[in-house]
Amino acid sequence: MTTTAQSAPLAAATGAYDPTGFHDEAHDAHGRPRPEYARLLAELAEVDLGSLASRIAGQAADRGVTFRLDGQPRRFQIDPVPRLVQAAEWAWLRSGLKQRKRALDAFIADVYGQQDIVRAGVVPARAVDGAEHFEPWMTGVEVAGGHAPVAGFDVVRGADGKLRVLEDNLRTPSGVAYAVAARRVVDAHLPPGAQQPKLPLDPCFDALADALRAAAPDGAGDPSVALLSDGPSNGAWYEHQTVARRLGIPIVRPSQLCQRSGGVHITLPSGRLREVQVLYRRTDEDRLRDEHGQPTWLSELLLEPVRNGRLSVVNAFGTGVADDKLLHAYVEDMVRFYLGEEPLVESVRTYDLGEAHCRTRVLGRLGAMVVKPRAGYGGQGIVIGPHASPQERELAARQVRVEPDRFVAQETVKLSRHPTVCEGRLEPRHVDLRVFAIGSGSGTALSPAALTRVALDRGSLVVNTSAAGGGKDTWVLT
Repeated sequence: MTTTAQSAPLAAATGAYDPTGFHDEAHDAHGRPRPEYARLLAELAEVDLGSLASRIAGQAADRGVTFRLDGQPRRFQIDPVPRLVQAAEWAWLRSGLKQRKRALDAFIADVYGQQDIVRAGVVPARAVDGAEHFEPWMTGVEVAGGHAPVAGFDVVRGADGKLRVLEDNLRTPSGVAYAVAARRVVDAHLPPGAQQPKLPLDPCFDALADALRAAAPDGAGDPSVALLSDGPSNGAWYEHQTVARRLGIPIVRPSQLCQRSGGVHITLPSGRLREVQVLYRRTDEDRLRDEHGQPTWLSELLLEPVRNGRLSVVNAFGTGVADDKLLHAYVEDMVRFYLGEEPLVESVRTYDLGEAHCRTRVLGRLGAMVVKPRAGYGGQGIVIGPHASPQERELAARQVRVEPDRFVAQETVKLSRHPTVCEGRLEPRHVDLRVFAIGSGSGTALSPAALTRVALDRGSLVVNTSAAGGGKDTWVLT
């Protein structure tokens, strides 16, 4: 759909671009560019979009920007068209997500303390006890620097134009290095006239370094810090390398660590041992107990030094209780309970199917709901009611009736779309926004190194990199 408000080159670039049916980040419902996008889209109309996309892909490949899937490196696809976030909206989002993180930090500390929120009846005990990443072995353990210094929030915009939090990520949120990579390659190739004043991304590494230093067990000094990784087999190995290089810290693998005299030591190339006080854990394994209730290698190697105050792990063991999809239904209640405030940024409405009245309501509206496993990631096992077959909906209903605590339901969000280069032309594709909050307490900062994730397949609502999604540079305008 084009309008007379578009220039001839812009109309040619967008072709049959149709902004209707979903909120479009760059166009209004009549197909007119939103004011902040007008210059960018006009400049893009004057370039060969296919060639631009190829140059950006080539530079990303030269930089080694990859994401591993099933053990194989795959190019992280970076779309040439950046997403623009206005300063006023970012200021609102910053306040709301910092508030949300404060409440989640308080919840994690409470869960491993007195569980006041459970005793008050705000969150049911079964929701905590049944969380896959609830770690009873962390009960009573003091954690320096906060339980979750690095948090990632998946923010989506629906048809009403409002931003809401779809999921909270507090175990091992990734994406900062990919956001920075997108900025590097897109800035290098966009027409100069398309550029606009925006917040720089590099300070995100300073904030991360500060958070790791603040996690020192003794609360003072300059601790020995290392990044713990599985190595090249990990999906985000590129990010591990980038973060370690930017922070000037070593990457260590489990085989390089040993426990001595109550502490954890790195085996140096010389064979000597050096104690490490802070580990930025980026391993796929994050549990203290396996599915059989037995200690994992993480537990055997690191739990004792954590409990005796010789080692801090970032994020702390057990933080996954706060990104449990069922407990997402109660985050707004956490804000009210711990902070005595009304939530500034809403959650996407989430239903606890363990509550009979919620279950009845959801099963009666299954064709309009999203049902997802309580655990898991990457879009696995999700049934999107409006797009599911009758057989898929019936199977989801049976599973919910049999094991209601294994699933949650959410209102369907018609994810907003954004112009994306597809076969040399702009087409709308669905997007979300992963935003990172780094630090603890009053020192928490919302990093402008946000990553817009995009579903590259036409009609797809799954933006995860592990499901063939890509990324966009995100400009927080000043």
